[in-house]
Amino acid sequence: MPAKNRNGRPTMADVAARAGVSRTLVSFVLDGKPGASEDTRQRVLRVADELGYRPDAAARLLALGTSRTLGVLMDVSQLFEAELVSGIYPAAEKLGYDVLLTANLAGRDETLAVETLLDHRCGAVILLGPMASPAELVALGGRAPLVVVGRRLPDDVVTERVATVHTDDAEGVALAVDYLVDLGHRDILHVDGGNDPASDDRRAAYRSSMRRRGLKGQIRIVSGAHNEAAGAVAAQVILDSDHLPTAILAGNDRCALGLLDVFTRAGVDIPGEVSLMGYDDSRLSDNPRIDLTTIHQDAQGLAEQSVELAVDLLTGAELAKNDVVLEPSLRVRGTTAAPRA
Repeated sequence: MPAKNRNGRPTMADVAARAGVSRTLVSFVLDGKPGASEDTRQRVLRVADELGYRPDAAARLLALGTSRTLGVLMDVSQLFEAELVSGIYPAAEKLGYDVLLTANLAGRDETLAVETLLDHRCGAVILLGPMASPAELVALGGRAPLVVVGRRLPDDVVTERVATVHTDDAEGVALAVDYLVDLGHRDILHVDGGNDPASDDRRAAYRSSMRRRGLKGQIRIVSGAHNEAAGAVAAQVILDSDHLPTAILAGNDRCALGLLDVFTRAGVDIPGEVSLMGYDDSRLSDNPRIDLTTIHQDAQGLAEQSVELAVDLLTGAELAKNDVVLEPSLRVRGTTAAPRA
């Protein structure tokens, strides 16, 4: 049995001992450098394969003088981002990396928050739902490998220095609209996320889904944001309009909670009079007293993919893709029902 490193994996020294060559020669072969005969090169590669040897990214970073810390920017008010962070920590630790967290707060310049991570010499940065412009993200990517989570970016922004991980929001909204239409709803209103991340895609998907189902004339959007206060304001706007839709798709779960609170206090029966849907499937939506029908995003998958991309960017590994898109799914709970006859 070969010796193992502290992570239980065969080392370069194991390969050298089995192949009967020096560790330096093994390093040359595995890095594709000259210095070994073809027979020796083939023997080293065969032994490495037999032992299951894989280059140690952490050791490589150490040799290059590169940080083994991943910086993460999150909005502490967003429940879904908290779930992402809960997945990022174990995913990073599994690969031998530390995590440094900073908060994106109201009134705090997002650029300054990212600067904090760079000042602490984070090797790569993971941004959860950033508000920065594409140009600003490109500039940040020039300073450190960057992974943007929860937001689709233009093709010219996604490069060998900037990668993205997000849910297919067009598919998610289509699932929501199709579900409501199949229940019998036609008067489906969308409270959007305003300028918040992913709102543009979800708003466009609502319009296209309504048109696809022959409901172009029923398209109605009320401005909102991804928080309870915006949902509450939107609910009052809807109540003041004297026209209740039979169904509402909120920009996210937090917005849906604000809508639910105001409607309930106003005596609107959910789902008897109005069916209500959220987006994210944050943990609070599954609370029995809320029981929100919503579109599920795979928080664990998004977290793991973001860490893997960040490490690959940091170590210079070849990326299979630098725009990773995960599929959403529907979670049917108690806030939706067929419209009253």
